[in-house]
Amino acid sequence: MSTPVTLMGLGPMGQAMVHTLLREGHQVTVWNRTPSRAADVVAAGATLAGSPAEALAASKLVILSLTDYQAMYDILGSATEALAGRTIVNLSSDSPDRTREGATWAAEHGARFLTGGVMTPAPMVGTEAAYVYYSGPAEVLEADRETLATIGAPRYLGEDPGLAQLMYQANLDVFLTALASLLHATALLESGGIPASRAMPELLQTLVGTPEMLTAGENPGVQIEAGEHPGHLSTVTMMGATADHIVAASEAVGVDTGLPAAVQAYYTWARENGHGSDNWTRIIDAMRPQDR
Repeated sequence: MSTPVTLMGLGPMGQAMVHTLLREGHQVTVWNRTPSRAADVVAAGATLAGSPAEALAASKLVILSLTDYQAMYDILGSATEALAGRTIVNLSSDSPDRTREGATWAAEHGARFLTGGVMTPAPMVGTEAAYVYYSGPAEVLEADRETLATIGAPRYLGEDPGLAQLMYQANLDVFLTALASLLHATALLESGGIPASRAMPELLQTLVGTPEMLTAGENPGVQIEAGEHPGHLSTVTMMGATADHIVAASEAVGVDTGLPAAVQAYYTWARENGHGSDNWTRIIDAMRPQDR
């Protein structure tokens, strides 16, 4: 039996989720602050609600795909009486603390609450490659797991409402840093006359090959968790020297050094604290809270 679903927020991600839910036979009610954005999904079979209260009344399961958690308060703040008995699945991006506050706010108004982080771009929603991190009460996820799996495979992290956003932000930390380094490296190559069209394919090989390089031996996460950093080929001293060279090369041609200098600082810390012979993973100690 298909589950009625309300989805609020019709940016590219929200629209992709609506189309996916409709294809799976769900009755979908939508609401957006700019009603004209609903034209495409309404044409596909969704029902446009006239107000947030009307949208909440249409379904027990309510999915939010908004800019941030403040948008949830802005939109639902005038319709809090309609929250009782609803399951709010907030897939908007924000900090872990803000998501915890949101869960408390929803509970105060009688709603059950799940935090989510969608780990796929809009065109891949609903495909086998899509997955979504969730945190909050396990029974809330299980009650609507089948419907939510339509968007992407659910990956449950635990009861703490902040965990899904923590994992989401951690993944984006890797992603955004990788994108920035890709462009920095492209700028560095441009300084030598190698155009971006030629540079990018070469640089992307490093990104593609990184997972295999990192997992060729034991899972580095296991060693980090155990506090072990056995130095083999990729020692702090070796990797730190490379970091020094990247900064020097950037300075020589006038390419911004902010990103490579930040990386360099971690290796400098590790060397100055006597960890030169340790594996490169030792630099995590420079990143952790110093009172740990």
